[in-house]
Parts: sequence; structure tokens; C-alpha cells
Amino acid sequence: MASLANEEVSFASLSDLIEKDTVLAGNILRVVNSALYGRRGTINSVRHAVPLLGVNKLRNTVLGMSIARMWARVKTPGGWSMKNFNMHSVAAAVLSDRLAQEIGVSYPEGAFISGLLHDLGRLLIAVALTSEHAEIARLYAANEGTLCECEREVLGFDHAEISATALAAWHLPMPIQVAVHYHHRPDDDPTLGAGNGAAELSRVVFAADNYVNFLGNCIQPKAADFDAVSQEHFFQMAGDSAESILRDFEAEYEAIEKFF
Repeated sequence: MASLANEEVSFASLSDLIEKDTVLAGNILRVVNSALYGRRGTINSVRHAVPLLGVNKLRNTVLGMSIARMWARVKTPGGWSMKNFNMHSVAAAVLSDRLAQEIGVSYPEGAFISGLLHDLGRLLIAVALTSEHAEIARLYAANEGTLCECEREVLGFDHAEISATALAAWHLPMPIQVAVHYHHRPDDDPTLGAGNGAAELSRVVFAADNYVNFLGNCIQPKAADFDAVSQEHFFQMAGDSAESILRDFEAEYEAIEKFF
């Protein structure tokens, strides 16, 4: 990831790194040979695949696959579905990235990572605070408030805040931290209006998260009426580009979901 963040990195250097991880190398080849890219011939070389994907798409794919493998080793409590968590996270990431590229965001390269990690706090709470997580689930199922409200009642903070705190500890760029922190309440984003006409990243993640949940691709069933989701935020942001964005989203998500 450090190499991918370096704008001066060469495709040859990236290929050397990827080839050292046989699982990652195999998955990169499967992606580039998927229907998403529609190539007539089969790509058999990582060195050929890397420039075809491009640095941005490669960064997203490598990060998503690597984090999914890391999370697979985490012991989670009963009732938690790591599959649902991964599927929701990668769908929100792909849609956030596609939406950001189309409508104009001040930091578009952070959209995929923001979407991928926006609910990291939910996983951290489930793993590290199992009894509190159970109490939050009980309150939420009893319609005691939104998920974030139930979390704040039990913990004094919500999953968006702890997600952002974790990303700060990992030294991810500030725009990503802010987008994740405010993905449930983008109107409170302190960078609001500072993007010279560009949409804030928090609004992009908010819209993508809501749309993905609207499709039924959610971590847990929406037990509370307070957290009703809608597709309208996505369509408001996407405007006339909505159809093409969703077409590209479906193709890319289909190509990479199998790896999660």
C-alpha cells in the first residue's frame, strides 16, 4: 500500500511485490480476466495485468483483498456474519469510488477506502466489546433508537467515531478519516463547503451506504424503523449519470465480490 501511494512507483516494482504473494497474484489475474474488462485473450502475467488495471484500480483491489484476508482471521461473536460485513463494505466501496469519479470530489482517490472502512467500528465493537455489543443489539431490536444512538447510549460513542479513530491510528489521510467519521451525518462534516464546488467525501459514502443498504446488502437486517434507508440520496448526487454509474458498479462488484 505504501508503494501504491507513491506517485513515482513503477509498474515493474508493483508487479514484483504482487508476485511475492501467490494468492494476491492469482486474484489480480482473475480480476483482469473477468467480464469487467471483456478481453478476448487471457492475461497470464502479473506484469501484463498491472498496467491494464492501472494504479487506482490496483490500489483498490489490493487493499480490499488484503483487508478481507486480515479480517478472516478475526474471531467474531455469535450472530455476527463476516460475509455480510465484507459484502456490504466492498459494495459501499465500489459504489463510493464510482460516484466520486463521476460527480467530482476533492479527494476522489480516497472514496474506495472510505467506503471499505466506514463500518470498521462495528467490527471492532463486536470483537472487543462483546457484552456491550449484545446490549446494543438488544436496544436496536427493541426500536430504542438508531444504531448510532444505541451505541452512544451504551458506549458513549458510536461506530463511526471509533472507525475514524482507528483510521487515524493507521495514519490514513485526513479526508478519509473525516468522511468515515461523518458518513451518517454528512451535514455536520466540518469541511462542508470547503471543496471549491466539489462534493464532500462524507456525502458520497453516505449516499453509497444508503443505496447499498436499500438493495438489501447490509451487515444486519434493519431491525429498527429509525434506520430506514433510501435510494434518493444516491440519485440526488448522481443526477443524469445515475444509470451509467450503477451499470459500472454492478459490473465491478460482480467481478470482485467472489474474493470476499
